[in-house]
Amino acid sequence: MNSSIQASQEYAGPPPSFLAPPRGAWPSQGWGHFRPWQRLSITLVVPALLGLLVTVAQAAPPANLIETPMLRDDVAAKKLPPVKQRLPENPLVVVMDGKQQELGQHGGTLNMLLARSRDIRMMVVYGYARLVGYDRNYVLVPDLLQSIDAKDDRVFTMKLRAGHKWSDGAPFTSDDFRYFWEDVANDKELSPSGPPAALLVDGQPPKVEYPDKTTVRYTWAKPNPEFLALLAGPSPLLIYRPAHYLKQFHKKYNPKVVEAEKAEPGKRSWAAIHNREDNMYQFDNPRLPTLEPWVNTSKPPTDRFVVVRNPYFHRVDTNGRQLPYIDRVLLPIVDSKLIPAKAGAGESDLQARDIAFSNYTFLKKGEQLNNYKTYLWRTAKGSHLALYPNLNVVDPVWRQLFRDVRFRRALSMSIDRTQINQVLYFGLATESNNTVVADSPLYRKEYQTQWAKYDRKAANKLLDEIGLKRGPDGIRRLSDGRPLEIIVETAGESTEQTDVLELIRETWREAGIKLFSKPSQRDLLRNRVFSGEAMMSVFYGLDNGMPTADTAPDELAPKDQAQLQWPKFGQYYETAGKLGEAPDFPAAIELMTLWHAWHNVSRDERAKIWHRMLAIHADQQLTIGVINNVMQPVVVTNTLKNVPEKAVYNWDPGAFLGIYRPDTFWFTDARRN
Repeated sequence: MNSSIQASQEYAGPPPSFLAPPRGAWPSQGWGHFRPWQRLSITLVVPALLGLLVTVAQAAPPANLIETPMLRDDVAAKKLPPVKQRLPENPLVVVMDGKQQELGQHGGTLNMLLARSRDIRMMVVYGYARLVGYDRNYVLVPDLLQSIDAKDDRVFTMKLRAGHKWSDGAPFTSDDFRYFWEDVANDKELSPSGPPAALLVDGQPPKVEYPDKTTVRYTWAKPNPEFLALLAGPSPLLIYRPAHYLKQFHKKYNPKVVEAEKAEPGKRSWAAIHNREDNMYQFDNPRLPTLEPWVNTSKPPTDRFVVVRNPYFHRVDTNGRQLPYIDRVLLPIVDSKLIPAKAGAGESDLQARDIAFSNYTFLKKGEQLNNYKTYLWRTAKGSHLALYPNLNVVDPVWRQLFRDVRFRRALSMSIDRTQINQVLYFGLATESNNTVVADSPLYRKEYQTQWAKYDRKAANKLLDEIGLKRGPDGIRRLSDGRPLEIIVETAGESTEQTDVLELIRETWREAGIKLFSKPSQRDLLRNRVFSGEAMMSVFYGLDNGMPTADTAPDELAPKDQAQLQWPKFGQYYETAGKLGEAPDFPAAIELMTLWHAWHNVSRDERAKIWHRMLAIHADQQLTIGVINNVMQPVVVTNTLKNVPEKAVYNWDPGAFLGIYRPDTFWFTDARRN
């Protein structure tokens, strides 16, 4: 039952002595005053090389460049300059490894299905054009940038690629960074809360300099070890804007926008109009220039998006072909429930989103008839699904019980994870707590297994110790006499959650616990958890199951209301104590102390902090993981090349498909339209 981590029944104990905060540094009733601003809802992930010099040797540009067939007529008609003039002086030369990647050819139209209009933003995720980005080995390398020099995690000097252009041909320079910082982030009408929280360290903004047209420097008084990873994220921190386009909507550069606002009372303000135009991540404004490999040509509402190649994209292959290889991507909007069937019918050339492992058998049956292959990529969440006991539940009896570590451990040991793995995942997943996966250098076996072995005897012993006596029906009773009935609320987005809960229901019943599942809707579920009405929920586990010591441990500390096990603690932090509840739970207090300490210690000490936090989570069972390493089906048409057969399907780091550079995918029958 116990692992090598020694812990008391109630709590894992104090942190290592080197983590003791300065006297008076931590508030006795919470930590709201430390960060009185709203954070960005971005998962933070930092690679092992974060903070070092991020400059890599790049291949020399090819001597001869090959014009894209799709663009030849426009070049001949002088609607576009030739490819040499469209590329930066030093484009990013992509070297294919000759194994999973082969040099390709231009042309073709890729079909991919979307479940909702807002998912067009996935083209920014998949396109993965970033100032710096992860390569396939999860190392940060320059992308849009020529280089970046990071000193002491405080001073970041970014060199742009001379001659780089936006998708409309306008220069991409330090002026675009200046516009973001001076005219967007620090304009009180456009950004009432000030600069993004990710750009503040202890509440202080950076000094931003622009020495020349191709140089930008960010300097903080204290280290900001999360900065580079945010730039590389799937939903990236965007510290630049197409100034040449957006200035027409800004009162500083176009006084007419204020005059128009005054002339038509009730009309949207100039700031609202500007913010609507400035939606780089949403990717739903065809007028807004982009640096991504494809440009959106469709304005919502629409039943099909069409994106076409960016003629000024900054990457080329070693043969001199400008990327992307593929000319167009067609993205029809389809009910999510129909996507597996349509993918199995050959209506998508590349599909992973809205397909689950439960669709795998069906998809395999259609491969030969419909000319596609079904790959299985590993996922890297801490747990594919996890149970979240709400430590802030309103009901005082349930709150007290959920805060008893013996009860949380008993719940975990009453789950037969092996049965769930065999029945629902063909035994291909890994039975585990909600923790880091084996690919992470922080992985330890005890984090995966502590209190996670199916042990009815040990679980019943703990439940008996608590005093939860069984009634005549075999169901235990709460301290006030009510039957021990746990309602687990779901987002109602798939039958997979209810299938897992059905198997848990059987083994919890043996322990004298009755489980009811309550399907809901994601926003409604979150509101019920936030308000304390929902006692327990089921949702995905840690977004990033592959952290290094240099990854910010954001998901392990109660700093976000979206953390379903303690939403009111997170709300208290996010609102500087104005809303929510001051943490009164020892594990939560220590985890937040550790999180603050992580930002102010050396790399070696960051690893110690991570291990302490992971040990607390495993010992305390603050969330109850079930399985991880679940396989993600990826449908790939037979003529599409450079899509890896074996890979990791992960949000951050990875951007799902993005890390594998879809701009290098190509068709053997490239003339198809």
